[in-house]
Amino acid sequence: MRVAMISTPFISVPPRGYGGTELVVHELVEELYARGHVVTLFATGDSRTSAELRSLYPTAQWPPNTLTDLNHVSWALRQVRDGRFDVVHVHSAVALAMTRLVPDLPLVYTLHHPHDESLSAFYRHFPHAFYAAISADQASREIPLPHVTVIHHALDSSAYALSVCPQDYVCFVGRFAEEKGPHVAIEIAARAGVPIRIAGEVHAPDRAFTERELRPRLTDPHVTHLGSIDLDVKRPLLRDARALLSPISWNEPFGLILIEAMLSGCPVVAFRRGSVPELVDQGITGFIVDTADEMVAVIRAGGPLESFDRRRCRTRAVERFSRARMTADYERYYTRGMATHAREHAPRRAPQYDTRFHLVPIGIA
Repeated sequence: MRVAMISTPFISVPPRGYGGTELVVHELVEELYARGHVVTLFATGDSRTSAELRSLYPTAQWPPNTLTDLNHVSWALRQVRDGRFDVVHVHSAVALAMTRLVPDLPLVYTLHHPHDESLSAFYRHFPHAFYAAISADQASREIPLPHVTVIHHALDSSAYALSVCPQDYVCFVGRFAEEKGPHVAIEIAARAGVPIRIAGEVHAPDRAFTERELRPRLTDPHVTHLGSIDLDVKRPLLRDARALLSPISWNEPFGLILIEAMLSGCPVVAFRRGSVPELVDQGITGFIVDTADEMVAVIRAGGPLESFDRRRCRTRAVERFSRARMTADYERYYTRGMATHAREHAPRRAPQYDTRFHLVPIGIA
């Protein structure tokens, strides 16, 4: 199969630090390539890939900008139009409008975002695209789409290590935003009497929250602030943590950090919001709770973490969230998209009319 994979122009593939979409793109491209598919990755020039790399921008263009995205996507689709591909897989909404340039190719679009009314209204104009939701919860909040499936994100399980003897701390890893709950995680750890290690970075819209609610708490005696971290730091952090806390207050469509923790044998303790109930296997890969009091009870000394089976956690996570499983799901969706697209765009035969002359007798007066 010849696949055109169009990533974003904002972060390299794979990302050096933050970048969930680009990390998933990397995992999918590498596994598709390993399975023998011919993959062309359209990404920034500082990306690293086993596949063929094509780039308009030599480096990542941060922060995100719609015009930058439009320039990148239109440039990539022009090459796709002039090339030989079986399917094109995109990861930003602006690509949908550009698909009018390549009507002869099936287009798969992964929904990486929470529900947004303006995007939903936009999607109504593109019923022939093949949409991939990243959780059933996300799909349930979207408008009805003619072509849609659910494919959970996944990662390379070999990148994460297991320890059956964790240290005494819990951790929080994620964007420093109110809906992610880093300030709540700090308070819960304090109430439970356990140290917490906090890692993440601040995006522009969240600076006021961080200064008001989070920064004063980062100096609490039970808190270790790690700042923004890469995989080299994240790997041992999750491996050795008693638990990852995820006290979210929004319907998060997915949480890559959750499966990173599970693949490390680290239990996830999360609020019952968004995709959490379909990602966490209760008692096996973590604990789903409804209140801060319940989260405190789970992580304090003598709680259920004391008997948690970390080997079983990792085994289950590998079964559900390995990149081989994700790639197999996309292979099937690509094949389905190609077949459906061919059927819907098959040339229709013109109606056949009998053009022979019919002699009609005419009476003679």
